[in-house]
Amino acid sequence: MEESLSLRPLTARSIVLSTLLGHHPPALPARALVRVGQLFGTAEGTIRTALTRMAAAGDVEQCDGAYRLTERLLARQARQDDSRAPRTRPWDGDWEIAVVTGERRAAPERAALRQAMAGLRMAELREGCWLRPANLVRRERPAVVAEQCTLLTGAPEGDPAVLAAGLWDLAAWARRARALEAALADRPGPLADRFTVSAAVLRHLLADPVLPEALLPPDWPGERLRARYEAFDRDVRALLLQHIGETAGPFGDRGI
Repeated sequence: MEESLSLRPLTARSIVLSTLLGHHPPALPARALVRVGQLFGTAEGTIRTALTRMAAAGDVEQCDGAYRLTERLLARQARQDDSRAPRTRPWDGDWEIAVVTGERRAAPERAALRQAMAGLRMAELREGCWLRPANLVRRERPAVVAEQCTLLTGAPEGDPAVLAAGLWDLAAWARRARALEAALADRPGPLADRFTVSAAVLRHLLADPVLPEALLPPDWPGERLRARYEAFDRDVRALLLQHIGETAGPFGDRGI
C-alpha cells in the first residue's frame, strides 16, 4: 500500500504538526506528543527537539503546560477542516478572477500571493492571472491578495470544462484519490500506518479544486473519498486518544 501511494515517512515535525492540526482545540502537552511519536519509533528527545525548533520558528507556542498552534497554523487547520466539508453554492457560470496589478514585486511577495491563491483554491492561467469557478461560499481573502491584485468576476467564451481541465490536472488528482480510497478500506494495521494514511488524505483533499459538477470528469471520487475518510478518521481518532488519553489532560476531546 505505501509503495504504490509513495507515502513519505513522517518526520518528528510532521508527527507533531499532524497531531495538533487534527486536535480540537489544537493544544497538547509535550508528553502526549511524545506518546504519538513512540508509535513511529521516534525517540522522546527527537520529538522534544522538534517542539523546541517549532516554537523558535513560530509554529507552536507554550501555554498552560501545552504546546498549541500559532495563528498562522490555525488558519491552516481551518483550511484543512474546510477541505473535509467544502462550503459550496449553486454555480451560475461565473468565475472569480484575480489579476496582479501591483508594482514590481519581490520574490517573498510573489511567494506569499501564490500561497494565498492555493488556499483560495485558485489556479494560475498565466503569470499574474488567477481564476476559478465562483461556486464556493465567499472565503476571507488574505490581505496580500487585495494588496497585489484587482478582483473581477467574468465567464469564459469557450467551454468552461476545457478551461478547468487545463488549469488543474484532474485525472492525476482522481487517480491518487482512488488509491487513497483503497488504502482507507484496508483499515487493519498498526496505528502509525493508519495515521500516515490519514495525513496523506488530508493533504490530498487540500489540493482538490472543488469544482462544480458540470466541470468534473465522470465518476469524480472527491465526495466518496471524503465520506470514507470521515469513518476512517473516527476510528483512528478513538485509537489515538486511547493511546495518549492518560497524558492528554483537559486539552480537548478530539484527536486526529
